[in-house]
Amino acid sequence: MIPPVLLVGCGRMGSAMLAGWRERGLAPSVAIDPAPAARAWMGPDLTVVAEPAAIPSDFTPDAVVFAVKPQNAAATLPDYVGYAGLSVFLSIMAGRTIGGMRALLGEEATIVRAMPNTPAAVRQGVTVACPGEGVDAAQRALCEDLLRAIGKVAWVQDEALLDPVTAVSGSGPAYVFLLAELMEAAAREQGIPPDLARLLARQTVAGSGALLAASEDDAAALRVAVTSPGGTTERALAVLMAADAWPAAMSRAIEAATQRSRELAG
Repeated sequence: MIPPVLLVGCGRMGSAMLAGWRERGLAPSVAIDPAPAARAWMGPDLTVVAEPAAIPSDFTPDAVVFAVKPQNAAATLPDYVGYAGLSVFLSIMAGRTIGGMRALLGEEATIVRAMPNTPAAVRQGVTVACPGEGVDAAQRALCEDLLRAIGKVAWVQDEALLDPVTAVSGSGPAYVFLLAELMEAAAREQGIPPDLARLLARQTVAGSGALLAASEDDAAALRVAVTSPGGTTERALAVLMAADAWPAAMSRAIEAATQRSRELAG
């Protein structure tokens, strides 16, 4: 059973987390989101309100979860100062540092900063979390339970690692979707009908991901296993793995996303 939670933001990631919590059983909780569509989440276990002033006065959550855009942090977080010392704060806002959030929430605030990714919507996400100063074992365990409801969880003590984590796994689904998009387009260029091109691209990406998840081999070994000497795969990989192709492009992409994550903390 998930204990009472105050969820701030019912967007894509917030609603994915909420769905995961409900599957595990959610104690009566509150969500805040001004969008009319958020009312669809209401139920016996959840009250949805449009603003903090409408939170029931007798409600004290075990955790306050910030699932809002990082650009809105300065305007949003001060409304929850009253929960400092009473609830653990769990943030999934990209780039927003624990120190920056504590400046908005007060020195008593205990904060866990986390970076999930969008496969959370199908409970296949991966989240990396970092505990701030003062987070005790029970609060860390609660945050782990909240995050495990949407996939796997790993912890780091060095908060600076969350910037490259954001670049790799937080933004990573977009890279995979781009791969499927480009494979589909290339298939159509070779004369494959659109419906079949989409099926081949999507199922190849999805199936390969499932194989990778199920295998004890690393990705390089799986790649080698499907690459016959002198075959079609070897010819294609000679293009993709050229020094100025995928290896360099991926490195630059991860570096650019890491830098943007650092900028968002400003």
